[in-house]
Amino acid sequence: MHLKQDQPQGHPPTVNFQARSRFRELAKASSRRTHIKVPEVTALFWVTKVLTTAMGETTSDFLVHRLGPGVAIPLGGIALALSLVWQYKQDRYVPWVYWLAVLMVAVFGTMAADVLHIGGGIPYAVSTSFFAIVLAVVFIVWNRSEHTLSIHSINTPCRETFYWLAVITTFALGTAAGDLTATTLGLGYWASGMVFAVVMAIPALGYLRFGLHEVFSFWFAYILTRPLGASFADWLAVPHYRGGLAWGPGTTSLILAALIAGCVGFLAVTHEDVADEGAVSFK
Repeated sequence: MHLKQDQPQGHPPTVNFQARSRFRELAKASSRRTHIKVPEVTALFWVTKVLTTAMGETTSDFLVHRLGPGVAIPLGGIALALSLVWQYKQDRYVPWVYWLAVLMVAVFGTMAADVLHIGGGIPYAVSTSFFAIVLAVVFIVWNRSEHTLSIHSINTPCRETFYWLAVITTFALGTAAGDLTATTLGLGYWASGMVFAVVMAIPALGYLRFGLHEVFSFWFAYILTRPLGASFADWLAVPHYRGGLAWGPGTTSLILAALIAGCVGFLAVTHEDVADEGAVSFK
C-alpha cells in the first residue's frame, strides 16, 4: 500500500511565513492584554471612593503626627508601592486588591500635598495649580499614546500605568484644593465639603440629563471626590476650635475603615461592579 504524499520526496514542506508571523503577533498582543482591571462605575463605587479619600486624609494626619514625617512618608511610599505591585499582578479586577491600592494612594497623596505646603512652605494655591498642570500633562500623554482616557479600556499594563498616574495626581490635586478652600479661603471644613458636593453634582447632572461626555464627566467627578471626602473627614477629626467635631484622626480612620470594609465586602460578594467586557464604552 502506498500513501499519497502532498509534497514530493526530498523537498521541505511549504511554510506560510506570513501567517506564522501574524499568529505570533496576535499571541503576543493577547499575552499583553488582560481583563478590565478597574471596577464598573456604580453608586457604590462613588461611595467607596469618597470613603477612601476621607480615610486617606485622617490616616495620613495620624501617621505623620505619631511617627513624624521622616518615618511616615517613606512607610507610606513603601505601602503604596507594594499595593500597586499586588494590583499589577492581578489579571482582572479584584475588589480587595484594587481598593487597597486606592486607599494607599489616598494616604500617600495626602502626604505628598502636605509636604509641599508644610515642609516646603508652598502655598496651597501654588500646589493646587502645580498638580492641575501635572494632571493635564498625564491626560494629554495618555490620550496621545492610547487614544482614549476611558476607564473601561484599562486592560493593558501601559493603560493601567497611565490610570494610576492619573489617580495619584488627582489625589494630590484634590488634597491641595480642599485645603485651599478650607483654610486659605477661610470656608472651614464643613462649608468646603458642601461646596465640593455641589460642584460634584455638576458633571453627574450633565452626564445624566444633558449628554455631557462620559469620560470628561467621570474624571471631573473623580477629582472632586478627593476634596469632598477630605473636607468632611477633617470636619469629623479636627478639634472644636478649628470647626470640627474633635473625633480625632485615629478614631475617624477606624470608623471609615469599617465602612470601607463593608462596602468592599459587599462588592466582592455581589460582583455588581464587575464590568461586562462585551459591552464596554471606549468614548
